[in-house]
Amino acid sequence: MVALRYLRAKRKQTVISIITVISILGVAAGVAALIIALAINNGFQSTLQSSLLSATAHVSILERNPEFGIEHWEQLIPKLRRLPHVLSATPGLYGQVAIKGPLVGSGAVLKGVPLGPGASTPELLRHLKSGSLASFETRAGESGIVLGSRLADQTGLVLHSPVTVISYQGQLTPLGVVPSLFHFRVAGIFESGLYDLDSTWAFTSLSAAQRVLDLDDVVNTIELRLDNIFEAPRVARQAEAITGPHLIASTWMDQNRSLLNALRLEKLVSLITVSLIELVAALNILVVLVMLVMEKHRDVAILMSMGARRRQVQRIFVLQGLIIGALGCALGLTAGYSVTALFNHYRWLKLDEQIYALSYVPFQSHWTDGLWVAALALLTSFIATLHPSRNASRVAPAEALRYE
Repeated sequence: MVALRYLRAKRKQTVISIITVISILGVAAGVAALIIALAINNGFQSTLQSSLLSATAHVSILERNPEFGIEHWEQLIPKLRRLPHVLSATPGLYGQVAIKGPLVGSGAVLKGVPLGPGASTPELLRHLKSGSLASFETRAGESGIVLGSRLADQTGLVLHSPVTVISYQGQLTPLGVVPSLFHFRVAGIFESGLYDLDSTWAFTSLSAAQRVLDLDDVVNTIELRLDNIFEAPRVARQAEAITGPHLIASTWMDQNRSLLNALRLEKLVSLITVSLIELVAALNILVVLVMLVMEKHRDVAILMSMGARRRQVQRIFVLQGLIIGALGCALGLTAGYSVTALFNHYRWLKLDEQIYALSYVPFQSHWTDGLWVAALALLTSFIATLHPSRNASRVAPAEALRYE
């Protein structure tokens, strides 16, 4: 009761009241900024991770020294499927090609995967933007192909339109090496949300990819999908024991190490930078309490002369700082979670896809972030109250009231 009364402004305490409001707003700004910064970092990490893992494997079996591909891959797949946590083991073959559409041509990465009854469909192709994998069986001499949405837009290709794939392997003729042309028909269009994937990748059947790349029955990767992506390092070690010294197992963490490290560093820098706002708010709380102690030293002396213990006096000013911090936390959490929800729903912050791989800034807030952010703000507020409250408890009643 006393702490709340001291926070109410009187005419001669207008300055203290203004600083109190500024302190509350400072705590609120710090809490809201931390919630928003964490939501942006979580959103980027979650969106990029899910998009990347929908297009890439959790564990990839590759040649240690790339030469002519992985031979006898049919014998390895049953052994790899028996490993713990492995849901599927899928062979893949990819290489650089050129896509010729009615508008322009464009370079692309053609990836061949098993398609058809009983085949394990890649995650990226399970939810096509348009088309269906059932239409891969097309006319004689034509195979189906699935294009990224950006690649289709760039080349002017639409669903069911014919497309020419140009292989860089070529054919040797008396006039030199002539590029090989292969005719496909667009069976589907996918959209992952990542600009690099949507603008360069194309999928077809494994046999068609082997024909385009002029290879025998070989693949250059065996992709494992797991029930727990964080078991990838352990599964990779077990896979290498099966595949032998000529093959190496690479995890999704290894393939995206630079991106994951950049996100971790960004999160750390954001926390340090935004936490400075909390420090400024704590200094404001310190100033408020110091001024209150100076203003109320006679009141404190009267309370102590009436029997109030020093610890009770100290508790009054500690509660004042915590009330300021709690009000700021409540405002900051409300503002932070409201802003993240609105911006994520309406996607107001747009990005250049060619630079950031995403078309908008994703926000993903967790309730656990609010708990430790609020705890940090309250702890900072509590620390700011220690010195003024200790000074208040040391007021000597006789000295303070001598001339009253």
